[in-house]
Amino acid sequence: MIKKSLSFLLAAAMIFTLAGTPSVSARTKAEKEAGFAAKVKANVAKLGVGKNARIAVKLRDKTKLAGYISQTGEGSFVVTDLKTGANTEVPYPQVAAAKGQNLSTGAIIAISAAVAVGVTLLVLFLLALAYSD
Repeated sequence: MIKKSLSFLLAAAMIFTLAGTPSVSARTKAEKEAGFAAKVKANVAKLGVGKNARIAVKLRDKTKLAGYISQTGEGSFVVTDLKTGANTEVPYPQVAAAKGQNLSTGAIIAISAAVAVGVTLLVLFLLALAYSD
């Protein structure tokens, strides 16, 4: 008897708990596209502007662009082709995929420091060989 009562109370508690919570619905296509456009915008902003901010973009209409980001705006960015110098304005929602290449400041400093240490060690090694004779 006690087991039946506890089972009934537990089932009733679960029903009332689930009835009070809002249902989880999937995001609409427009919401997904807006979210992806926001990610693209953030990544483009992270790459920066200039000849070192290289990017390869595939648009929703299957067009492919490659070059560097020469200008960014609220709703679009401009890709400049390295070979021809042609500018193409790309709205963020039209981007299907984007891949950027840019070294961060920390990476540039680390590479420079490693080169400096290597050159210093090479010079010391050559000096040691010269004075050992």
